[in-house]
Amino acid sequence: MVASLEVEKIKRYVRAANYISAAQIYLRDNFLLERPLSPEDIKPRLLGHWGTCPGINFVYANLNALIKKTNAEMMFVLGPGHGFPALQANLFLEGTLAKYYPEATINLAGLTYIAKQFSWPYGFPSHSSPATPGVILEGGELGYSLATSYGAVLDNPNLIIACLVGDGEAETGTAATAWHLSKFVNPKTNGAVLPILHLNGYKISGPTIFGRMTDEELLSLFRGYGYEPAIVSGEDDTVYTTMAETLTVAYQKIVSRRTNHNLRPPMIVLRTPKGWTGIKELNGQKIEGNCLSHQVVATNARADVGEREALETWLRSYNFAELFDPEGGLKSDLREVLPSEERLMGRSPHAFGERLSDLVLPEVDTFTEEVSAPGVIGSSSMRRLGLYLAQVFKQNASQNNFRLMSPDETYSNKLDAVFTETKRAFMGKIETWDRDLDPDGRVMEMLSENALQGLAQGYILTGRWAVFASYEAFIQVVASMADQYAKFLRVAREISWRGDLPSFTYILTSSGWRQEHNGFSHQNPGFIDNMLQKQGCFVKVFFPPDGNTALAVLKRCLSTRNEINIIVAGKTVEPRWLTPELIERELEEGLLVWDFASQPEPDIVLSAAGEYLTKESLAAIDLIRREAPEIKTRFVNILEVSALGIGNEACRVAPESFENYFTSDKPVIFNFHGYPETLKQVLFNHQNVKDRFSVHGYVENGSTTTPFDLHLRNGTSRYDLVLEVFAKMREAGVLDSLKAERLIDLYRDKIRAHKKFIIENGVDPEEIENWQWQQNI
Repeated sequence: MVASLEVEKIKRYVRAANYISAAQIYLRDNFLLERPLSPEDIKPRLLGHWGTCPGINFVYANLNALIKKTNAEMMFVLGPGHGFPALQANLFLEGTLAKYYPEATINLAGLTYIAKQFSWPYGFPSHSSPATPGVILEGGELGYSLATSYGAVLDNPNLIIACLVGDGEAETGTAATAWHLSKFVNPKTNGAVLPILHLNGYKISGPTIFGRMTDEELLSLFRGYGYEPAIVSGEDDTVYTTMAETLTVAYQKIVSRRTNHNLRPPMIVLRTPKGWTGIKELNGQKIEGNCLSHQVVATNARADVGEREALETWLRSYNFAELFDPEGGLKSDLREVLPSEERLMGRSPHAFGERLSDLVLPEVDTFTEEVSAPGVIGSSSMRRLGLYLAQVFKQNASQNNFRLMSPDETYSNKLDAVFTETKRAFMGKIETWDRDLDPDGRVMEMLSENALQGLAQGYILTGRWAVFASYEAFIQVVASMADQYAKFLRVAREISWRGDLPSFTYILTSSGWRQEHNGFSHQNPGFIDNMLQKQGCFVKVFFPPDGNTALAVLKRCLSTRNEINIIVAGKTVEPRWLTPELIERELEEGLLVWDFASQPEPDIVLSAAGEYLTKESLAAIDLIRREAPEIKTRFVNILEVSALGIGNEACRVAPESFENYFTSDKPVIFNFHGYPETLKQVLFNHQNVKDRFSVHGYVENGSTTTPFDLHLRNGTSRYDLVLEVFAKMREAGVLDSLKAERLIDLYRDKIRAHKKFIIENGVDPEEIENWQWQQNI
């Protein structure tokens, strides 16, 4: 049994936290209610969410008591992000906020500071954010808390994360899937997540699904998920006593599971009223225990006397003066609830980049293939990357700081070489015929991109390295999650006490250009379009043209910090183009003139980004040299693109350098891996591009067809490119008009003939399928 004195201290602590939570939402002055509330004491705009705050304060205080009793190493992950006033109240009371915001002293001056700054222009936002100490989860979009928590405990064997999942949040797809992640986390070698499902029964305007389920239904559901659930509910001392006892039992089970992973992991279902301890009824409507307490209660308190009186009565009910001294802050008996400074949840070193260790990276030359001449056929880019990642696993085995996330596609994506060094994590039954499954595996495979994105975020934000490999078309599933992570990272990069973070690296493969066998649904380069909308140098997309370049790019990505890197790589056998020296030059500059495919003083420039688009562009140059050698061409390969431009010179090529690549007045034809508009927006800032630049790319035309027909349907084929070159060179007077007409007719006929050929034969003709670059023509 928990001592009644301990329960009383926790209750009083929660009262203080509840008052501070409400004060942040409402008060502009008179923070200790030393006089009756006046309109001027209340903020002109009332922002924030009250309804979830009391439950958060209740959980946080009880967790503090558990840590003090057990000395457990714990972090707190808050799912209902708009419950930030409660999180901030606790960070204020434990002294963490003052460490990073010196004005937030634990006295009246500090209370004044945090209350005035909450939801105020250039102050604290209305939800948890990177500016919140101890936070590894952006609080705006719901659903990511549980997956992020499981990612954070991977390879952190002593860490326990108490993850508070809101019952509204629990209705989201990511949260619904994340309950299964316990089946991939070995408690012997990793930390533990204690999920606490907070059922206050309501979303913004109606009941939650979980809130209306019976206890029996909830227990059955979570037992079916593999947990050992416990329900905590009640009123006053009962709920406090039950929570303290339930947390103690849960902690004991977590410790026991470290030596016996067959035990079910604990989880808690907590039922407390929405807006608990707040206004019960207002204007004839039920408030506490109803959706009307979700956001701001008494929204007209500044102007309406009745609402202002109700607000004042509510705030005075906490008797805050009994709990908090204007000079000394929290009363001494309440400070006894707090654990030691090194165990405060808001100060976990895992949340500040303090546990970051660099990867030991192998040299790429061990894995590169010889390039005796441009265009020599090699293996696939993904095969090269698989071999490299296997070595990364091997060389970092003792550090346990690297994971691969893959939604059931490690074999399909040609990365299975990693299984020579590690396996796929799995805690369920393993049959004798199963391949590459092991409880200690470091490849996280689950057919949920959302769950894997959350795992990767939690792992990276606590200082470890992860690569997320996915089919290009289906990484779009996590586009919104990636947006939120980019927002988090953008702010975190500007906060000195956040520390450095490993870069997040995506590998996008099975690209739409080689998904002709799967069809239109698998042909979608939209993720790179979405990510290139982000303004800043820290989001970079790489388009390695061959396997050797892909290796160099991967090594670069795994050695950077505080960035989001996206590598677009193919898994089919394709040509090798560049020597190691040229690869280094292109990697340094972000783009490169390929001299072997270029001539001095060109009449026209062809440029490409992407493995398959590069091959088509070079095949076009091959045809131009054969058909019209009087046309002088230059080829520029683009390796790196960011939201600010192409290239790597302070995130984009300078105007004078841009002309060195693309000339100042010649026509330029781009062949781009993604949507044409994506590259057009990147080129927009450069002058003199509108009339002389044209961009080919994926224009949403696809089907089950042949690889070359997919290029024809989208206008990116060698035939489409030469048709445009012949037309432009005729206009420029470089190509004789009659010859141009003949060539244009010839290649239009080839396009028609190709369609007829594939309908009859089902495959591309040999001249397409077996094309190779001929250096000397």
